[in-house]
Amino acid sequence: MNRLFGTGKPKAPKPTLDDAIASTEARVSAFDVRIKRFEGELAGFRDKMQKMRDGPGKDAIKKRAMAVLRQKKMCEAQRDQLMQQSFNMESAILATENIKNTMTTMQAMQDANKTMKKQYKNVDIDKIYEMQDDMEELLEQANEVQELMGRSYNLPDDIDEHDLEAELDALGDDLNFEEDVPSYLNDAMPAMPELLPEAPQGPTQQPADSRPGDLARAEPALRM
Repeated sequence: MNRLFGTGKPKAPKPTLDDAIASTEARVSAFDVRIKRFEGELAGFRDKMQKMRDGPGKDAIKKRAMAVLRQKKMCEAQRDQLMQQSFNMESAILATENIKNTMTTMQAMQDANKTMKKQYKNVDIDKIYEMQDDMEELLEQANEVQELMGRSYNLPDDIDEHDLEAELDALGDDLNFEEDVPSYLNDAMPAMPELLPEAPQGPTQQPADSRPGDLARAEPALRM
């Protein structure tokens, strides 16, 4: 079949916005070059016209300058159109990228929604409530066990609180508590001896001899 009818020519790839923008910018650059050339020619014509007197020669140069100025204006208008086209294409690219980002976000959110639905199918709310109730009952049982373990034994049940308070008040009146030393230490401590009176500060005086006069006079004789 291919030998009889031949094969079709391969299709060229479709141009993209980026390709179109690059081509448009190249054309804008070409117009800029032409506009600068026209500006140089106009500057030369102006210098010549300033040096020439009025007459046919000056009028001819003026006509040529007017023609160059028209071409310059046409190039500027086409350049502005191309620049606007490039701006529109760039805006289209930005809008396309925004749409792609939006679609990607939506797809990600849909996937997350599906995953959450699958996971929540495995979650039973009733079981969670039952577990919470079981935990509450277990905690109550644990508190009850603690109270039972801390119960006191061999205590009469008919003790009145008022009687206990009255007995405590009476016990406080009978006992004489000291601030620093307990009573049993006070009983065990011996009594401190009384201090002797202090000696007088002045010179000591010999006490007068109180013996009888005859005995005092006879004592030296006995010694001899």
